[in-house]
Amino acid sequence: MEQKDRMAEIQEQDKRIEQNLKMIKYRIAVFSGKGGVGKSTVAVNLAYTLIQRKMQVGLLDADITGPNIPQMVGLSGMPEMMDKHQILPQIKEGLRVISIAPMIPKDQPVIWRGPLRSGTISQFLADVVWDELDVLVTDLPPGTGDEVLTVSQKMHPQLAIVVTTPQEVSLLDCRRAVNMAKKLNIPKIGVVENMSGLICPHCGEEIDFFGNGGGEKMAMDMGTTFLGRVPMEKQGRECGDAGTPVVLKYPESKTGRAFTGIAQNVIELL
Repeated sequence: MEQKDRMAEIQEQDKRIEQNLKMIKYRIAVFSGKGGVGKSTVAVNLAYTLIQRKMQVGLLDADITGPNIPQMVGLSGMPEMMDKHQILPQIKEGLRVISIAPMIPKDQPVIWRGPLRSGTISQFLADVVWDELDVLVTDLPPGTGDEVLTVSQKMHPQLAIVVTTPQEVSLLDCRRAVNMAKKLNIPKIGVVENMSGLICPHCGEEIDFFGNGGGEKMAMDMGTTFLGRVPMEKQGRECGDAGTPVVLKYPESKTGRAFTGIAQNVIELL
């Protein structure tokens, strides 16, 4: 009897997800095969760059065990619950955000197995009241595990953005992420090369600290779209720590201009 009740609950949740998705024009999944490549930085700054293009944008933090989107956009406090099946996203500078981060004690680890993490993502997709959106950006954890499968199967993204850094050790894992996106039949796949050159804060010279061009070559070799490269710049790191995305505070910086170009390529690809 309990199994039947659980199946009925899942079916009802899937109906709510379907109704929510009808109000979202484009859905983008941002992921990578490797951690530490700046995936959340790309998700946050892409979302705000699209808002600057007069779009209605939501950002879903699907990294359940390492949620840091609220810190990066400067959000605090709890999302508001309207009722059992309606969660209001938090809003910062026009961006609608949902994350598990405000719902857990600070510095408390989320020690959950895959089904519980996937269930949380499904609940967000079903119960968050996004209203009408032009774009929903989903920031996924690194790797090719349960969260990526859940988002792909439940959210049906039209575009997967795979974030890599230029060096081969990152590209090895990101090739796996590209192939996973292909196996999941995500229609469009784009690659962003992050940390592509270090901008000296004193002289402005660009140093190929991690190399350069590896992401673009990978995209070409694998038949995907190269969306652009983002340099390492002092303002970018400071803004991420301070909760003010670089595209808002320093839109004319090299990093800000890089995201402008990436956003334009994303729009054209979609």
